[in-house]
Amino acid sequence: MAPPLIAKRDKQTGHLLKQEFGPWILKAFRILAGLKGLRGTAFDPFGHTKERRMQRRLITDYEQMLEELLPALSAANYDAAVALAELPEDVRGFGHVKEAGVRRMRERMKRYLAQFHGAERTLKVA
Repeated sequence: MAPPLIAKRDKQTGHLLKQEFGPWILKAFRILAGLKGLRGTAFDPFGHTKERRMQRRLITDYEQMLEELLPALSAANYDAAVALAELPEDVRGFGHVKEAGVRRMRERMKRYLAQFHGAERTLKVA
């Protein structure tokens, strides 16, 4: 594991380094599970990390994107809309793995948005 609050970083890559933990970590996980009610609140101990802020921003951006696309949805841009709606499914992992997935997702999003709006313009011109 590479917990963001305590893990050391690789000097060359800047990625968090994985660490091994003994059996005591299971007790720590049970304690954390008991604090589940704090998730998403101001008292969430992990809610203020860079990664969690990014995750919340991704959710907000995704919802906003869908709200903006829905009024313009048509048969011509339906496939691009579906591809845009499915983008978050490919973002997985933690740390640098998730960051790389988000970068790939954003690049694909640009292409699909261009397709969506291109189909929309083509339909209006025709």
